[in-house]
Amino acid sequence: MAKRKVSNMLALAVLSLLTERPMHPYEVSSVMQARQLSSVIKLNNSSLYSVIEALHREELIVPVGTQREGRYPERTIYATTEAGRTELFDWLRVLLRKPVTEYSQFAAGLAFLGHLSPVEVTTLLEEHAVLVQEEINKLSLSIKQGQDMGVDRLFLVEDMYVLAMQETRLSFVMQLLQEITDGTLTEMQDHKRVWKITRPDLSLLGSDMDESAARQDSTQEE
Repeated sequence: MAKRKVSNMLALAVLSLLTERPMHPYEVSSVMQARQLSSVIKLNNSSLYSVIEALHREELIVPVGTQREGRYPERTIYATTEAGRTELFDWLRVLLRKPVTEYSQFAAGLAFLGHLSPVEVTTLLEEHAVLVQEEINKLSLSIKQGQDMGVDRLFLVEDMYVLAMQETRLSFVMQLLQEITDGTLTEMQDHKRVWKITRPDLSLLGSDMDESAARQDSTQEE
């Protein structure tokens, strides 16, 4: 698959909204905020204008008119080209079909939590759980308000997905806290809770890796 000329998710949002109907950049920003797309796509005005310039340069969108409101400066209205719509549909198919590795800062923190004491990790994870619960409450309210307003579930699915991910994260954190507390991940030494750490035999690991590499070389020679 060829590399996309404009590849960030904000470009995807712009292509989607301009395919619905022509808009000027300020309207694109307003619609994104009204639909609370910020839960899945990072939005700021400087990035938005840069994306629109890039999409225009690649002939995925074109100006179709201007609009002036009151004392505001004249605004350029854009619409997608046929190439832009093709790009959007192809992009969506790839995103929905193919899982990709998404590098999480939280997962990176978990990978190295052994550098901190179990007591500190417990405190940090408890704070994390509180913040995740707040996000869950906010998302649940947003979804309910949308449903009460008659918003079709089709336009709430991204919030529902984020909510499901946050609920899963909270469940994982609470389970991890339980394992730290009940001794599954820790043990008591000198009246202090410390990590249970079993050091792997790196010499055996190196031997296994050498054998694996040798088999791979043999296969390549064949």
